[in-house]
Amino acid sequence: MSSKASNRIQKLRQALAAKEIEAILISQPENRYYLSGFAGSAGFLLITPKNAVLATDSRYTEQARREAPDYEIFRTGGDIARWLPDMATGVNLRQLGFEAADITLASYRQMSGAAKKAGLKLVPTEGLVEQIRAVKEPEEIESITRAIEITDAAIEYIGDIIHTGTSEKELAWEIEKFLKERGSDRLPFDIIVASGNNSALPHARPSSRTIHPGEPVVIDIGARFEGYGSDLSRTICTGTPDDTFNRAYNTVLGAQLAAIAMIQEGMTGDEADRLARTVIEEAGYGEAFGHSLGHGLGLAPHEAPRLGPGSAETLTSGMVFTIEPGVYLAGWGGVRIEDTVVMEGGKIRVLSQARK
Repeated sequence: MSSKASNRIQKLRQALAAKEIEAILISQPENRYYLSGFAGSAGFLLITPKNAVLATDSRYTEQARREAPDYEIFRTGGDIARWLPDMATGVNLRQLGFEAADITLASYRQMSGAAKKAGLKLVPTEGLVEQIRAVKEPEEIESITRAIEITDAAIEYIGDIIHTGTSEKELAWEIEKFLKERGSDRLPFDIIVASGNNSALPHARPSSRTIHPGEPVVIDIGARFEGYGSDLSRTICTGTPDDTFNRAYNTVLGAQLAAIAMIQEGMTGDEADRLARTVIEEAGYGEAFGHSLGHGLGLAPHEAPRLGPGSAETLTSGMVFTIEPGVYLAGWGGVRIEDTVVMEGGKIRVLSQARK
């Protein structure tokens, strides 16, 4: 077995042993890819103390052999109730964990029937692989950095082409073309271009609205390199910004810089969020900052850790996450500034370098 796959599987086996779970069925796509390298859209991994099995149907068995050579390939047919008992019997299982957050009620009912037939006890689990994924390996950080370089270049490109009269959809399309021409794989999420009062919506979709002078334009983009994504937001003003823009922008920038300077290893996500939120609240915008300060990213655009109110997740070296405070004023617009950072040596290092 390759050292990368072996190390990741061993960490999962240790986590399972700590919870006294005999084996686990991995269904979540990013977790499946992380542990095996298999990029097909259908399949399960069965991890036991001694076995690593990739179960998939006839459409993907050859792909599975190529992409996951460390795994025994088990060919499935029909729904899970038909093949799970045979697979479990083949490795002599009596207990099986499953990813509760990824399994639908319908799938759980099928699994329950199969488990009863096989004499298996099902054990729900949450976040076992996600917590391993939260601490990135050097190769993962390198892939994220390459994706960030693409989005950094896109921000420079946007500065050259954005002008009043362009629609949000037109600008979003130009950005998407640029990202892919620069080497991005499938984008990790839909591009956000939100101008004027649309920018008061944190997750606005590009519309036919045209950009006007002196108003905020929030641009949120990501690229993907070797499976790993980036996430970057900037707020641009074409023409001369008004006092509202300047005050909101300077508040958000100040909150972000404070968080970047003061976040340390060992803090919880709640404590990190509080560093920026305090700045925004003291400026009188507390009610206008409705989302969390940041989130982890990697194979998924949002993953552990979460930097937000109530988050008890501890920030540790190797974690990669965003810092993205915002202020959103209904009827006027919004400001968001987002960068991606990595925790190293107890403090954070900013990976994205696009101008603010």
